[in-house]
Amino acid sequence: MLQFVKKWIAYSTIAISGLGISASAIAQMNIEITGVGQSLYPIAVMRFQDENKLPTSVTEIIRQDLLRSGYFKNTENGNATENPNGTPNYKSWAARGADALVVGSVEQTGPSQFEIHYKLFDIRKSQALGGLDINSSADNLRAAAHKIADDIVYKLLGERGVFSTRLSYVIKDGKRYRLVISDADGQNIRNALNSADPIISPSWSPDGKKVAYVSFEDRKPVIYVHELATGKRVMLSNQKGNNSAPAWTPDGKQLAISLSKDGNTQIYGINSDGSGLHRLSRGYTIDTEPQYSPDGRYIYFTSDRGGSPQIYRMSAEGEQVEGAKRISYKQGFVTSPRISPDGKYLAYIANIGGAYRLYIVNLATGDSQALTDGTSDESPSFAANGRYLLYSTKVNGKHVLAAVSVDGNSKQVLTIPGSDVRQPSWGPFMD
Repeated sequence: MLQFVKKWIAYSTIAISGLGISASAIAQMNIEITGVGQSLYPIAVMRFQDENKLPTSVTEIIRQDLLRSGYFKNTENGNATENPNGTPNYKSWAARGADALVVGSVEQTGPSQFEIHYKLFDIRKSQALGGLDINSSADNLRAAAHKIADDIVYKLLGERGVFSTRLSYVIKDGKRYRLVISDADGQNIRNALNSADPIISPSWSPDGKKVAYVSFEDRKPVIYVHELATGKRVMLSNQKGNNSAPAWTPDGKQLAISLSKDGNTQIYGINSDGSGLHRLSRGYTIDTEPQYSPDGRYIYFTSDRGGSPQIYRMSAEGEQVEGAKRISYKQGFVTSPRISPDGKYLAYIANIGGAYRLYIVNLATGDSQALTDGTSDESPSFAANGRYLLYSTKVNGKHVLAAVSVDGNSKQVLTIPGSDVRQPSWGPFMD
């Protein structure tokens, strides 16, 4: 087990090199709901009036967002509209089984410019919950629909929705590799980077403006920081040996990385401009896959210092400040620690009899559970609200993206027809 990091890097590289994607496939990702929540909130999302003016249906995007959340059940799926300026018949809607009602309209304000109006009503309480008026170009209608779905989740459930967040993942087009960015539903795919060599381990900056990743374009793993808006990128670390596993501090000023420059792979801290490199872990075997706790006080990481890969925690200032403490005990081979945004849960991948499976543990109680029954799970990543985990797995021999709620009840699979996709990372809230 002493060389598990090198094996991990090689495995990631080989796995990505087997991916394939066509030009037509990159434009569309299919979503299959494979599980639902135990208690679904019945909601009627009516067709927005004059929506035929739009090149994209905001109604359908909102409906699909709410369905994928695992919290809602759509009670209206047709083309019927409701007057957005009137007061709904609360008793009638209650009789039809709706606990909430969404109505809206579309107004064209210029060439390819629209104003989307939406209102939300609580049928149970017979009251209006407000709404939004969103100005949008034709190119940004998906973003407008996601914003409305987020507002519905917040007003009805009291928590932030993640429909307006973004995903990153890696695919391969012929002999070229793509780091892509998409909406949280896997649609609206955009290329961030094309390369002739593999790209692994994308990691979002806390402000959602940059992605750090490992590229093999120099025939070895080198860490870059990529500015998404401009395409500008900075070589963060090109030390001797392997440069891997970048993870941002909560304030975005530094990253923790894994380097083998002195022999065995260890964890180092580095400023986001590549300056100030300093060693953090002090193991004599292999320490890798660092992840900061949300408050920035600790680093969780994978180490085989106990004889097999397990998860440990040390001070963010380094192991010399506070010695590493082992966190995982229930499985014999554990990697890929990820901490939920509220710091309550730890997700990881455990090898159970040769099957790599996604687990989650409550850090306060130590209770853990498998979230999947997969055999090839990898690269878990929490949603910004901590309610879901994105990961890569295999379905019918193909690598796909999958998402699961932290209670394991709601599951979905995201696929690009004819292609394998891996190395997912879920981006942060953008405001």
